Amino acid sequence: MLIAFDFDGTLSDSEMTVLLGEQCGVADEMEAITERAMNDEIDYATSLRERAALLDGLSEDAAAEAWDQVVLRDGAAAVIDALREGGHTVAILTGGFETGVETALDAAGTSVDTIVANRLPVAAGALTGEVEGPLIEGTKDDALESLAAEYGVEMAETVAVGDGANDLPMLEVAGLAIGFEPKPAVEPSCDTVVASMQELLATLESRNVV
Repeated sequence: MLIAFDFDGTLSDSEMTVLLGEQCGVADEMEAITERAMNDEIDYATSLRERAALLDGLSEDAAAEAWDQVVLRDGAAAVIDALREGGHTVAILTGGFETGVETALDAAGTSVDTIVANRLPVAAGALTGEVEGPLIEGTKDDALESLAAEYGVEMAETVAVGDGANDLPMLEVAGLAIGFEPKPAVEPSCDTVVASMQELLATLESRNVV
C-alpha cells in the first residue's frame, strides 16, 4: 500500500511558518494566515505566498534555528517504521518545507520513501520572501495519484492522513481517508478520525494495514 501523510498538524504539531515567523517577530501574523487557510477561508497558494513574504530577509542561520524546532509528534516515528517494516510505501505530502521535514525525520531517527514539499529560496544568506515547489498551486490529490502510478499502487490501496483544508483533495481520492484531529470542514470527508499517533497505529492494525 501507499500511505501519504500531511506534515504540519499531522505528523508534527509544529507549524513551520510560525516557527520561522518567531525568528523575525511575525509569528502572530503567520498563525492568523495559517488558520484562515486551514479553515478554507482563503486558498492555500495565497496563504503560503503571504506567509513567505513575511520572511523576506530572514537569515539562513535564523531559519536553521527554526528548522531545529520542527519535531515529530510522540509516536509518529513508530507509525512510520511499522508501515515501512510492513512493506508499505510511506510518503509525506506537505505544503510546508522540505528542510523542516527532513530535519524532524533525522532527529527522530526515521525516514520515509518520498517527500513532496515546497522550498524557501535563499539568496545572499537570507530568505528571499518567495516560495517554490510542487504544492503551491498543485494539489495533494494529483501528488497522491502520481505517486500511486509511480509505485504501481491502485488508488484503492492508498491511505491518506491529514487535518486541514489543503488535505481535502487527497483525503477525497484515497482508498482510506484518516483525519488526524481534523478541522470541522475536513471531518466529513474522513472515513475515520484519530486524535493521537497511538490511536492511528491501532486503527491501522484493526484494518490489517500493519
